[in-house]
Amino acid sequence: MYINYLQNWHNLSYTLSQIRDIMIKNYLLIAFRNLSRNKAFSFINIAGLAIGMAASLLIIQYVSFELSYDNFHPKKDRVFRVTQDRFENGKLSTQWAGGAFAAGSVFKTNFPQIEDYLKLLGNGAILGVYNDQRLTLEKTYFASKSFFNVFGYQLLSGDPKTALQEVNTAVITESVAKKLFGTTDAVGKTFKFDVNQLKVTGVMKDYPENTHFRSDALISWATLLKFVGPKNDIDNAWLNDGCLTYLLLKPGVDAKALEAKMAPFVDQVYKKINWSGATAKYHLMPLEDIHLKSHLMIEAEANGDGKSVYLLAGIAIFVIIIAWINYINLATARGITRAKEVGVRKTLGSAKSQLVAQFILEAMILNGLAIVLAVVLIILFTPIFSALSGQNIMLSTLLLAPVFWLAVVVLFVLGSFFSGFYPAMVLSNFKPVEVMKGRMSASPRGIILRKVMVGFQFVATIFLLIGSLTVYRQVSFMEKQKLGINIDQTLVIKPPLAHVDSFYRSMSSFKNESLRDPSIKSVTVSTSIPGESVQWNAGGIKLKGTDQAQGKQYRIIGGDYDYLKAYDAKLVAGRVFSKDFSTDPQAVVFNVKATQQMGFDKPQQAIGKQIDFWGQVYTIVGVVENYHQQSLHDAYDALIFKCIPDVRGNVSVKLSTANLPQTIDKLKANWKAFFPGDQFDYFFLDQHFNEQYHADRQFGAVFAAFTGIGIFVACLGLFGLVSYTIVQRTKEIGIRKVLGASVNIILQLLYKDFAQLLAIAFLIATPLALYAGNQWLDTYAFKIHMSWWLFVVPFLTVTIIAFATVSYLTVKAALTNPVVSLKTA
Repeated sequence: MYINYLQNWHNLSYTLSQIRDIMIKNYLLIAFRNLSRNKAFSFINIAGLAIGMAASLLIIQYVSFELSYDNFHPKKDRVFRVTQDRFENGKLSTQWAGGAFAAGSVFKTNFPQIEDYLKLLGNGAILGVYNDQRLTLEKTYFASKSFFNVFGYQLLSGDPKTALQEVNTAVITESVAKKLFGTTDAVGKTFKFDVNQLKVTGVMKDYPENTHFRSDALISWATLLKFVGPKNDIDNAWLNDGCLTYLLLKPGVDAKALEAKMAPFVDQVYKKINWSGATAKYHLMPLEDIHLKSHLMIEAEANGDGKSVYLLAGIAIFVIIIAWINYINLATARGITRAKEVGVRKTLGSAKSQLVAQFILEAMILNGLAIVLAVVLIILFTPIFSALSGQNIMLSTLLLAPVFWLAVVVLFVLGSFFSGFYPAMVLSNFKPVEVMKGRMSASPRGIILRKVMVGFQFVATIFLLIGSLTVYRQVSFMEKQKLGINIDQTLVIKPPLAHVDSFYRSMSSFKNESLRDPSIKSVTVSTSIPGESVQWNAGGIKLKGTDQAQGKQYRIIGGDYDYLKAYDAKLVAGRVFSKDFSTDPQAVVFNVKATQQMGFDKPQQAIGKQIDFWGQVYTIVGVVENYHQQSLHDAYDALIFKCIPDVRGNVSVKLSTANLPQTIDKLKANWKAFFPGDQFDYFFLDQHFNEQYHADRQFGAVFAAFTGIGIFVACLGLFGLVSYTIVQRTKEIGIRKVLGASVNIILQLLYKDFAQLLAIAFLIATPLALYAGNQWLDTYAFKIHMSWWLFVVPFLTVTIIAFATVSYLTVKAALTNPVVSLKTA
């Protein structure tokens, strides 16, 4: 008996398994039959979902890369960069990515919560010489010995504990090793740097793309101490800024609590120094926050914009929601045409759960097909997106990335649920009796929800269009704005690296020989050029005879006699430098912002006044108008121009564009003659200056592209929704035509609903876009005003697209013979 019971149970289980398999096959059969029967519906949904998913996945890849900066360091959660806010007499004067040289070592000594510290000081470009091989190392840093303990960059050869410990030692990247030595087996080899010999004690793997710091070579901190000498105790200097400092905290230390403890300690330090009212506040910035949240002086690299990244993430969400809404709207709108199917199946005993399963399965199939098509689109368009965004996205790397496939799975699951659950519940709730009697119609609640979802699409598209126009206008404004100086037809030669001792004599000869060519208008040398931050920052500068507490910080540009004339700086008062005045090496020129900071009401008041500049006296001989030294992201700086006849720096050459190749060849020949062994490395200043807006242009292009995609997906959904709406109202249109209604009257009837939705969407999107736009524009010191047309044009654009779609389909239906409409409805 027991054996029979087990056998019956086994047979029953087998039967249930067969029934389940049959049901699943039936669900699949019905699903694919519906997809093939309604080709337009299927195409619109699959295309909309696929494009929405592809766009979202590409943006997710972009955003995830931007958020991944510095996440590869093993100790990243404990590494913090020390940033400095410099104050003068209680007023904020400068915000530095790097602060005083003393910060790292002194903080380590006085706060047991700190496990280790790292100091980095930019050294600019150097010329590395090995036998007959010469290589310009564009970015070099002096680095303290704990570099590889604090950071997680990979050392291919050498000891990470001692690689940066001794004098005249350096760690180079594998790319530099291959170019300079022809091999990565370079440990123990030496190369010449100026008059010094540097021994290679380590070769590190090239820096990854997602790091806020990179260099060609790291020179030991001990080498820097040797250069400056024991008299200059820079390791304990609190008034020398520009040193990037990183702290490695002990496990479990609260960075905010430590920062609070550091504040009174720093206050006491500056009270003891008591110099020109100088004080400072130090902050601890998490390593992973630097790339998107830090835009301070002397950043190691140009960082990203967190607001822009999060705005793009918002676009990804908008686009995929628009695609899901399309499916929900079309599925529920088409539900009435499937009402009889639901009624018959319920009459034959189908449970609600079975119907829900059927409709969710259909949603899963649609989303599955869409996700496959989305991956195909990503494969096709990744190179275009890579060029558009500026990210070097390798397709092979993308397709092997776990984050990418996780996003694919998440989008499929969420898409199947959100786009399938509501239609499944609506359709499975149809009552068989009403369906069979032909009384089936859309419920008021369903119609309201559908209008809400269509309204959301309108809000999203208007918002995105306003945002895209705002970005375009701001970038155009920056590129076309007058700078206040003339950078056109200016060729800049990077400074020579090999001729240190003979620089002034060689440069004078180069200038004189070059100016013999009538195509060359001027040649000037300076410590800074437009388009770059001024690295010479000097504090404590005051009027002669005033109290030391009156000293303030200024940006200093050292140039020869011709610098201001060459760039056509607009003179407001006094004069610019000239060789006719032998005292000009003891003279300075201010810009208007600097005179205001010095306390003068009018620029003319500054002329003839003397200033105390680090113990030396200089006379103000001229004042020039403020100009944009950097991009319009930044406000005007208080600039002081110092006449330095033998200044070393970039060489700016003003030239005629006629016979340009021949002029450049002549300059190159002169350079080789007077600076043998140095590379003739040049660029055009206007292009270099506009490179500052490269990231803004890329962001604008990406924003515009995905705004267009969002609008296209919304239009697909609108086309499908209007099509089904008109199908449902075919009989009504036919009756109205029989009763004498014109096409215009029928159009107005359908326009009314969409006009109301568009008006409501405009009222919602406008304040949202205004707030978001102003938040983004606040990152610029000079910006556009969000004019009324920035809101009206997107609204009119969306309105025209919506009405054109409605008009096309409505006119097509209205022109159909009423007899045919009444027969087919």
